[in-house]
Amino acid sequence: MTGVAQFDRTDLRLLAEIQQHGRATNAELAARVNLSASACLRRVQRLEAEGVIAGYGARLDPKRIGLGLQAFVRVQLEKHDQQAIALFADSVIEWDAVVACHALTGDMDYLLHVYVRDLEHFSSFLLDKLLNAAGVADVNSSFVLRTVKDFQSLPLTQLE
Repeated sequence: MTGVAQFDRTDLRLLAEIQQHGRATNAELAARVNLSASACLRRVQRLEAEGVIAGYGARLDPKRIGLGLQAFVRVQLEKHDQQAIALFADSVIEWDAVVACHALTGDMDYLLHVYVRDLEHFSSFLLDKLLNAAGVADVNSSFVLRTVKDFQSLPLTQLE
């Protein structure tokens, strides 16, 4: 489905609860948003069918699973034709260390969000993969020293 879905206040409260408490049962969600269990289930199913709820998952602590180094890598391509962009995108999709890739405006073309074990693994990723990728002209890396705020949920209050 394309386009922006329309929400009422109950939908927004339901989405906020699901973002914060994704493992809650339907009965728990219904109680939190003051709906009957059947009405809550119908709304959740509609939001899933419309693609508003894109999926469910768990947030893992990177350090607790051994991914102690986080970096943001800005990439500039040599060329900006369709083939060069497609080749780079295909490479990025194959790299497990890259958890997000965004095309940008400005002097750099892409921003990669990278998680690796340590500096040695980052060096391997950079030298063996990124710098060897077809069409990469320039790379600029910044390491995360401390995370002040991390993505937890989308700002639904802006939609009210």
